Amino acid sequence: MQEGRKTVVWFKEVTKKDVAVVGGKGANLGEMTNVGIPVPPGFIVTSDAYFDFLRQTKLTAKIRQLLKPVDVNDSRQLQQIAAQVRQVISKAAIPPEIAKEIERAYVKMGQGLVAVRSSATAEDLPEASFAGQQRTFLNVQGKKEVVAAVQECWASLFEARAIFYRVQQNYDHFKVGIAVPVQRMVQSEAAGVMFTLEPVASDRSKITIEAILGLGEMIVSGDVTPDHYIVSKNELKITSKEIARQEWKLIRSDGGKGEETNMKVTLTAKEQAQQKISDDDIIALAKIGKQLEEHYQFPQDIEWAKENNQLFIVQTRPVTTIREGVAGVRPEITAPVLLSGAAASPGIAVGPVKLVTDASQIDKVKDGDILVSEMTTPDFVPAMKRAAAIVTDRGGRTAHAAIVSRELGIPCVVGVEKATATLKDGQVITVDGAHGKVYDGKIEITVAAKTKTRLKIKTRTKLLVNLAQPELVDRVASYDVDGVGLLRAEFMIAQIGEHPSYMISQQRGNEFVDKLARGLTAFARAFHPRQVVYRTNDFKTNEYRALKGGERYEETEENPMLGYRGASRYITDIDTFKLEIAAIKKVRKQYKNLWVMIPFVRTVNELAQTLEIMESEGLKRSEDLKIWMMVEVPSNIILLEKFIAVGIDGISIGSNDLTQLTLGIDRDSAKLADTFDERDEAVMLSLERAIKVAKSMGITSSICGQAPSEYPELTERLVEWGITSVSVSPDMIDRTREIIAAVEARLKIRD
Repeated sequence: MQEGRKTVVWFKEVTKKDVAVVGGKGANLGEMTNVGIPVPPGFIVTSDAYFDFLRQTKLTAKIRQLLKPVDVNDSRQLQQIAAQVRQVISKAAIPPEIAKEIERAYVKMGQGLVAVRSSATAEDLPEASFAGQQRTFLNVQGKKEVVAAVQECWASLFEARAIFYRVQQNYDHFKVGIAVPVQRMVQSEAAGVMFTLEPVASDRSKITIEAILGLGEMIVSGDVTPDHYIVSKNELKITSKEIARQEWKLIRSDGGKGEETNMKVTLTAKEQAQQKISDDDIIALAKIGKQLEEHYQFPQDIEWAKENNQLFIVQTRPVTTIREGVAGVRPEITAPVLLSGAAASPGIAVGPVKLVTDASQIDKVKDGDILVSEMTTPDFVPAMKRAAAIVTDRGGRTAHAAIVSRELGIPCVVGVEKATATLKDGQVITVDGAHGKVYDGKIEITVAAKTKTRLKIKTRTKLLVNLAQPELVDRVASYDVDGVGLLRAEFMIAQIGEHPSYMISQQRGNEFVDKLARGLTAFARAFHPRQVVYRTNDFKTNEYRALKGGERYEETEENPMLGYRGASRYITDIDTFKLEIAAIKKVRKQYKNLWVMIPFVRTVNELAQTLEIMESEGLKRSEDLKIWMMVEVPSNIILLEKFIAVGIDGISIGSNDLTQLTLGIDRDSAKLADTFDERDEAVMLSLERAIKVAKSMGITSSICGQAPSEYPELTERLVEWGITSVSVSPDMIDRTREIIAAVEARLKIRD
């Protein structure tokens, strides 16, 4: 995105680095558009427009005054004050220049029916999802109507649930902005949600798809219980299908404007029983899901819709509820089952039932109660945080109740159908969220099941983790992991948001150093004394151009993946590299566990020059500073002995780039996705050579690409060849440790 404040930007103008201006939803819509995912077209009213609206209308002081007495745990008072704040925002006159910009963009996109969605700039962060904090308006038509819907989205930043959430998450109300994507409305014949893992057990080998007929908003709300399909991620084969009976669907009627144009249509008996989408559609969706996960390098929660036999992706966000060790910690209960539904969030809880038929009744739920409802909405969140477990009549594993329960870490069973009719207020029940069962009374778990806990497994091969986002660091640092094998710079640089050369030109180089050092410190401190291997910045020219001031310093390259990046940049743009070195040195004054890894080294001379620059700046190999080199270019494999002889302590194989460059395949290519495989013989030979040469020359070897997280059989081979560490995504830690332990036992490898 270009410099300067804009009221409106188009999807193609933004990427995932623009969250501060277009919010999580807006940034992902732009990112997907730019990588060729089928996204309905649209534009985004930026958070700058929202802040300009507040400034020009002088509303901030008035809203602060209204919020001053609020007690977020007093639901009635919270609802009243939230309504007052929203009314103040809704009734304010929107500045004419802002309104005209929005109207012009709406006309330019062809007018017609659009969805107007909220995209807060602090939403969709790891451990901070609580889906549905702000409003969405569907089937909006007309210039004035679109402007009015945008203003209502701004007002919805102060929904009671959003105020509650920000207080709980320690967000300043006025540092959280809101952007508003305006997108062509998809009149879906079928719609649903896809997770690129099985969300209850956090099983990365599976893709989960849920589908309903009609418009998609009923699936997250839980109004309808969806079909549930499981696809094997590696083979892209359907392994399981649960067809749910759907009595009605939501469609758009022919008259009027706004939300009231949606109407329920009763389905015939045949339609109620049918599978919602074809097997071909299921596989096509799974392929898109796999592509998105590989692009974002993290499991995704994806919303999709089908119109006129074409599949569209309307949203993607990171899965925020990945759990370690969920599988295998599921004690069985042998008592008679009272009610059954879909397992939505694992765990077992016992408590008294509190029936809640409407959000106005959430005060009934006290700490330790079991919340029982037809379904939940975002307004239920305060009560959900107090509940010991949740049971709903309707909804699937991706309904609001399921998502929030997993985030809160409490058991949940959805789609029970008769829960509110069968259970009584005050009745004590036991909820087994892992198996989707509800039992009458307090059920004693057998001693054997109770004592089935996770044991730390010791292995000679180190197990490391790949990380990038500070929001995850404290949680992941508590896992059974030996350190960080890949700390990516790119997320921290993107958060700084400005091109380092631009900051240098403004005499603000020290500010860049301080901000990067703060990010690095968070990781080094959390994992201390365990190693944290920081991969120096591997931004490509197109990514650097997206930063503020970037267009002044970056040329447009035809293929940035093969362009000016990695070590080639360090030895050319030395001043910028020195800023990064200064940040590393600043952190290492206190945390000596921070190591350095050099990415994308094309030639032996590049490595030598890079190390010379580091040494001249006082960053030299020592007993407590190890320097690694990424092995991801075929030249690294061919001349590995010469690279090692320059003077490094270890290598780490970047399996994604190595596979891409060995097979000559763009790793983002959908058409060649089936051919892109780290298990290809040519790649496997390269991996084997890298590990064995490193071992013969007395340095460590690791791998930090996606392959070990995807293919357990590959991890086995790596251990057999003598790799010294394996670095995986956080959700694969336990599973990979077990694989390593099994191989070491078979090979009789001892500490």
